[in-house]
Amino acid sequence: MIVCSRPLKPVIPARAGMTMIAIIAVTLLCGIEAVHAQAYPTRSIRFVAPYVPGGGVDFVARVVAAKLSETIGQQVIVENRPGGGTNIGSELVARAAPDGYTLLVGGVPNTVNAVFFKKLPYDVVKDFAPVSQMTTAPNILAVHPSLPVRSARELIALAKQRRGELTFASAGIGSSNHLSGELFRVMAGVEIVHVPYKGGGAAVTDLLAGQVSMYFGTTPSTMPHVRTGKLRALGVTSLKRSRAAPDIPTMNEAALPGFENAAWHGLLAPAATPQGVIDKLHTEVTRVLRLPETIDRMAAQGVDVIASSPAELAAFIKQDLLKYDKLVKSAGIKIE
Repeated sequence: MIVCSRPLKPVIPARAGMTMIAIIAVTLLCGIEAVHAQAYPTRSIRFVAPYVPGGGVDFVARVVAAKLSETIGQQVIVENRPGGGTNIGSELVARAAPDGYTLLVGGVPNTVNAVFFKKLPYDVVKDFAPVSQMTTAPNILAVHPSLPVRSARELIALAKQRRGELTFASAGIGSSNHLSGELFRVMAGVEIVHVPYKGGGAAVTDLLAGQVSMYFGTTPSTMPHVRTGKLRALGVTSLKRSRAAPDIPTMNEAALPGFENAAWHGLLAPAATPQGVIDKLHTEVTRVLRLPETIDRMAAQGVDVIASSPAELAAFIKQDLLKYDKLVKSAGIKIE
C-alpha cells in the first residue's frame, strides 16, 4: 500500500475548479432530492379545495383523498379555503413550502381569474407545478320547481319577458358555473343577474330555497336534488349527454346550438416542488383515479376521469387561458 505523506494538490485551473464545485453541488442536491422523493410521504398531505364544502371540486377532492390515504399509508386531508373567487386558497398553495405536502385542487377559476383580474397574488403557469388533470364534468342547468318553465327554450322566453328579473347563482366569480351562466346570457340574448357564492354547496342551498332562479351546477352538487324532484334540470353544458343523466338534453340540443362549457379538476403543487415528488404524486394519484370503484363513483355523479400527465395538464392550462381570454373579451364579461 502506498501512503501519501502530504495531501496531493490537484492541478486544476481555477475556472475548472469552480465548474467542478458547481457539478458536485448539483449532484449532491439531486441526491438529496432523490432521497426525499423515495421517502415521501412521511406525514399527512393537504388537498386545498378553494370552495366551501358540498360542490363539485369538494366531491372530487374527497373521493381522491380518501382512496389515496388507503394506498400511500398517510392521511390525505381536504381543507376548504373559500374566498376571493378561489384566489385565497390558490395563493395559500402557491406560497406553501414546495415539499409535496400542500396541494391545490384547481380548475376553471385558476385560468379565468388570470383574465378577469389585472393583478393576482399568483401566476397559474409560473407558480404551480402540474401533477394531473384528474377529472372533467359538465354543468347542469337547474331551476327551482316553482319557476314556470320545463325546457331551456321556455326559460329563455321567460327571461326575455321578465328582463333583468331572473338571477343565476354560481360557485364564485370565474367558476365554470359563472362562465356557463354568462355564455347562456350572451348566446340567448337575455338579461339575467349573476349572484356569486363561495362554493357550489352554498349556491345549491339558495336555489333549493328559491332564493335564486337558476344555477349551472356541477353534476355532483346538483344531480341528487334533480333525482328527488327538488330541482328541475333543463340541460347539460357538454356537447354529449351525461352518462349520469342520459335523459337530460344538452344545451346544444335544447336551445342553443354550439353551447359548450365544462368544469375540470386538476392537482397542482407549488412550483419548486422536486420533480421526484411530482412524479410520485402523479403515479399514486392516477393509479387511484383509474381504479374501477373510483371511475364508477365519479361516473355516478356525471364526472369523467382524465388522469393526465403533468405535461398534458400544463398544456391544457395554457389552452384554457386562451379559450377564456377569447370568451371574456368577446362577450364583454366583467367581474362585479
